[in-house]
Amino acid sequence: MVHEALDPAFERLIDPQAAVTRAGTGFIFTEGPVWHPLDHYLLFSDMPGDVRRRLDRSGVREVARPSNKGNGMTYDAALNLVVCEHATSSVARIGPDGRREVLASHFEGRELNSPNDLCIRSDGSIYFTDPWYGRMAGFGVERPRELGWQGVFRIPPGPTSREPQLVTSRYLFSQPNGLCFSPDECLLYINDTEQANIRVFDVRPDGSLSEGRMFASGIRDPDKPGLPDGMKCDAEGNVWVTAPGGLWVYNSGGRLVGKVAIPEEAANMHWGGPDWRTLHVCATTSVYTIETRVGPRREPFMAATVTSRRTEAGSGAASSGAVLDPSRCALIIQDMQNDVVIEGGAFAGSGAPQHCREQNAIANTARLADHCRALGVPVIHVWFVVEPGAAGLTLNAPLFEGVVESNALVRGSWGAAPVDGLEPKQGDHVVEKMRMSAWEGTRLETILKAQQRDMVIVTGAWTNMSIEHTARTGADKGYIMIVPEDCCSTMNADWHNAAINYALQNVSAVTRSADVIDALR
Repeated sequence: MVHEALDPAFERLIDPQAAVTRAGTGFIFTEGPVWHPLDHYLLFSDMPGDVRRRLDRSGVREVARPSNKGNGMTYDAALNLVVCEHATSSVARIGPDGRREVLASHFEGRELNSPNDLCIRSDGSIYFTDPWYGRMAGFGVERPRELGWQGVFRIPPGPTSREPQLVTSRYLFSQPNGLCFSPDECLLYINDTEQANIRVFDVRPDGSLSEGRMFASGIRDPDKPGLPDGMKCDAEGNVWVTAPGGLWVYNSGGRLVGKVAIPEEAANMHWGGPDWRTLHVCATTSVYTIETRVGPRREPFMAATVTSRRTEAGSGAASSGAVLDPSRCALIIQDMQNDVVIEGGAFAGSGAPQHCREQNAIANTARLADHCRALGVPVIHVWFVVEPGAAGLTLNAPLFEGVVESNALVRGSWGAAPVDGLEPKQGDHVVEKMRMSAWEGTRLETILKAQQRDMVIVTGAWTNMSIEHTARTGADKGYIMIVPEDCCSTMNADWHNAAINYALQNVSAVTRSADVIDALR
């Protein structure tokens, strides 16, 4: 099919001639697609059929019947499935063992309408919309409404016995539906199917929302079927929403840049595939796939790794419920220097400062370092430092050539200094290098052996270069390498995810800072 580019920026996101492939068909009304980051399959629901299905290389098969007429789905960071259930008016969490736990079902003593779609913030809080489609025949179970209005709610992280928090005005929305975060989670987009618009809200530090403002309106076409329903944000901050004729794509400023043509009326979408560039579209009776040039905004579950499986197998890696012995651990903070990850630095044009901010890598690493110091875990700063003129630095790789050409990381300069918030503190070690790996030509291993540390937590920049090289070499040397991915960054999310989801899986335990902090006891 031919897609419609309304702005040159659209062609950076998708080939206007990109093929739309039907991956499965014969359903009643498909919804709620979500991609499993480890086992590489698409889970989706067929609401009227009251069934949940799995699509993989072998085809399509049922995985749950009945499914409580599940609609929107996602995974949390621990890869529990979180589902909006129309038949029960609930948001439920389903563990890998099939155990179901209700996270939200009532507000102020009244049953919710029918939770419809949801997204999860990095702090673990869950935001969901609550229209009343699930109280209509077919899409749910026909029954009277109790609330009398349709809102948007937040389930705070932590104990689930509390009722959800209402985060928007009760009467702002007619039928709130799709919602998604911006890449930095500072904005939350929420659409309204009946009003045919998208609103955007500022997300405050405590998780509450601003009053909001109109982002896009008039998402209608009398000549084509389709309405605002499912919605996703890509890694560059563009908003993709189901609409007449398929998907409409808006840039972060609210300008419509293009339209993706889908053969049937689209209801929802989700990126997946080995490189997160395959867009899966649930459209009425079928699921379609289309290759894109951009991937999704990184949701917390997308960083899920084989860590938990390794822990179950006895590896001792950090994950929820695991324990790390502080007497065996050391923390490396690598290349977190101004030239590398700060605006105004020599490599600012690479996109590294923006990705570092998106990852919140500085603050996450600082929090982990403070926790390590409190437990007596050595903190080792590894800096790339060259003398004026880069004497002694071989130019056998483009990275090293770039250091010379940019006059970067020169001893005594602002660029070589550590970023604010990650300066060495009393008792920390500083190791200097002139290679990607923290091991090559340094005294790192001398420090580790002197303190009998065989478990190395690696943080810093850049994920697909220094972090990956350090983890590979450490694994070869016999160390247990642990990579909290939200303490790492590189030039962009795609390169980061490529390292996290592939190379680093084979040489380290990839996890998150909160899990490492919890495991260090």
